[in-house]
Amino acid sequence: MSQLVNEFNNYRTKMNDVILSKNNLVMKRLWNLDTNTYEEGVLDKKTKEMLGLVASMVLRCDDCIKYHLGKAHELNVTTDELYEIFAVANIVGGTIVIPHTRRAAEYWEELSKEE
Repeated sequence: MSQLVNEFNNYRTKMNDVILSKNNLVMKRLWNLDTNTYEEGVLDKKTKEMLGLVASMVLRCDDCIKYHLGKAHELNVTTDELYEIFAVANIVGGTIVIPHTRRAAEYWEELSKEE
């Protein structure tokens, strides 16, 4: 796994463990709600991750973008599909999303190296 991907995953896991170890009911419920939102339903997991990625890009959350890219990769989103997702995010979010698209493309390239 690339250093970029490893660093993100390790930091995310470490800090999630710290936050959840405080046993705050609201935070635990929030984490649970987030997890359950992306489970299979009327929409499949892949579609939900693609929606999450567009929303994260429009909101300009690089950590969220990386997370959804990782999940999209696990769910076999293709590079062609990914660039259509990027197109939607940039149309909806405007040119301010372009720097996030660059970082997303970089992260995707790292994820794709692992195949």
